[in-house]
Amino acid sequence: MAKIFYETDANLDLIKDKTIGIIGFGSQGHAHALNLRDSGCNVMVGLYPGSKSWQQAQEAGVRVGTVEEVAREADIVMILAPDQAQRQIYVDSIEPGLRAGKMLMFAHGFNIHFNQIVPPADVDVTMIAPKAPGHRMREMFVNGVGVPALIAVHQNATENAQQIALAYGKGVGCAKAGIIETTFAEETETDLFGEQTVLCGGVTALVKTAFETLVQAGYQPEIAYFECMHELKLLVDLMHEGGMAYMRYSISDTAEYGDYTRGPKVIDDHVRQQMKQVLNNIRSGAFAREWIIENQAGRPSFLALRRQNQEHMIERVGAELRGMMPWLQKREAGPATQAPHAPAPATAEPADGDRGYRSPTAAFSPPVEPYTPPEEETPPTPSYGSTYQPYRPTTPAEGEDDDRSFQ
Repeated sequence: MAKIFYETDANLDLIKDKTIGIIGFGSQGHAHALNLRDSGCNVMVGLYPGSKSWQQAQEAGVRVGTVEEVAREADIVMILAPDQAQRQIYVDSIEPGLRAGKMLMFAHGFNIHFNQIVPPADVDVTMIAPKAPGHRMREMFVNGVGVPALIAVHQNATENAQQIALAYGKGVGCAKAGIIETTFAEETETDLFGEQTVLCGGVTALVKTAFETLVQAGYQPEIAYFECMHELKLLVDLMHEGGMAYMRYSISDTAEYGDYTRGPKVIDDHVRQQMKQVLNNIRSGAFAREWIIENQAGRPSFLALRRQNQEHMIERVGAELRGMMPWLQKREAGPATQAPHAPAPATAEPADGDRGYRSPTAAFSPPVEPYTPPEEETPPTPSYGSTYQPYRPTTPAEGEDDDRSFQ
């Protein structure tokens, strides 16, 4: 069984006299910074000059400086920039400010586990990974409760790394709910696997395939959307509240019988074997190599796949149907090539108003095939060379460099 730490296991006094630097002030960054500040800690936020978050952080009542300044002054440096930006930020701005006895922290283990960041041996390297989005983490803290988190220690130079990390976890409120002990390897590999096979890749592929099957069989796209995507939230909420048993208790007997008898026909042994292959590619470093090279190449495959998926019929139909639901806050994705925080377009409709339903299957076959991992099992290796050739559009669309610099 996993070891779980709570508030009585953590001593906040261990970090009360330290300066804590938070690199980034996005979803996670603002929650960590404000929760620590409200716990009585001395917090600084590190941002690049000209960041739109600079004023927001100042207005929230925390000190702000450049990443270099924060790295020099802080005793604990928590990096909360996007995975793909962390290595460059570390090399350019954080590493020069590290000295013996400091602590480098992460909320996800990707760059440590796959050797993109290799800290000096005389600093502690730890992880506190809250299992909730930043806005929910902050909301729960303000309400006097916390969200669960994971803790891991990669380097224990001071021989007190875990206790300091636990104090940090208490400062951000996670010790109220429980902090589960893990390793950088376990957190990174399970996180990527869950995202790829269930939470993101698996569920979106399942929804799109079911939607396409109904539309190709002649059913109205609006009905297919309701049955395959809209109602998904209702069932996920039930599972979130009480597990699969509570979800099945809440649905009809007809639906429950279909669950038991047809679900395994869709998610069969072939899918299980594919999941094992996905896991093998994560553990071997193959996925990490692919994603690192994709970013180095300017993200051509990523941007093309993003654009194609945003143009899928289910997105067009969904935008129209969500317009019938005034209780929903409007959240539309921006253009596939824009920066992540640019304003969304005023409308998702084509200029001519054509919904594109004359050929129901036209939007279902993207010309770009996603990367297919090799069939053989690849043993772990410290080398990160790759022969993967990312897709490159013949004529890149304007703005496709898509600079994903952190906030």
